[in-house]
Amino acid sequence: MMDATLNIAGGEWIIIALAAIILLVGTNRLPEAARKMGRIAGEYTKTKNEIAEQVSGAAKIHPTKPVESEREKLDMMARTLGIAHDNKTDDELRRLIADRVGGRKDA
Repeated sequence: MMDATLNIAGGEWIIIALAAIILLVGTNRLPEAARKMGRIAGEYTKTKNEIAEQVSGAAKIHPTKPVESEREKLDMMARTLGIAHDNKTDDELRRLIADRVGGRKDA
């Protein structure tokens, strides 16, 4: 049986792709198409970097030591969630944290 697949090396694909682009776009519009592709690549890179910054910024709060008490744990959780934790009782902090996280359970 005859094998109908093409045996084309990696570098030859580039030549085929360039020839196909020239045939599809034409030589007159090739610079314009290249500029558009450059803009698209730039927007992709910009968006990728913005997402990477947002993801890395999401985990900026790192405890310096293990928490030793329930109050320290509540204070750290409140700071992480942006809740003012001064002059609040443990029960008030638990309620505020539960409200902020969305998993409030009435006891």
